[in-house]
Amino acid sequence: MLGRADAAFGAREVPDPMTTIKASCPTCGDVELTAHQVRLVVCSVRAWSYYAFSCASCLEEVRKPAGRDVVALLISGGVLAEPWAVPAEALERREGPALEYDDVLDFALWLDRADLVAAAAAQPPARPLGGEDLGVPQHRA
Repeated sequence: MLGRADAAFGAREVPDPMTTIKASCPTCGDVELTAHQVRLVVCSVRAWSYYAFSCASCLEEVRKPAGRDVVALLISGGVLAEPWAVPAEALERREGPALEYDDVLDFALWLDRADLVAAAAAQPPARPLGGEDLGVPQHRA
């Protein structure tokens, strides 16, 4: 349901302020929403784009995938799209074991000793610093 701009002015189609968007809640069934009740997130990874709304009946947030056609339809209905650019690092292939809680704890403990790092950065060293000076074990061949 979209309103039309006055054709005499050559304007293109604009959303009617009373546009009704129909969606479905998995608990309550079909619901009617306004453009302001729908959140549309368009991701740089197309498969991750989604739209979401709070169901007025059960108060649950409903999130559904938004393909290209759904994105176009919601935007034409007046829903504002939020861009979401996924950082390249999040898409990198990782190898090796996953970090565990002990790894994070070891890193936090190492940061407690980071005064050595700050001191090393504050003044040029009298001799070249190696990783052992910073508490990082070195592997020698």
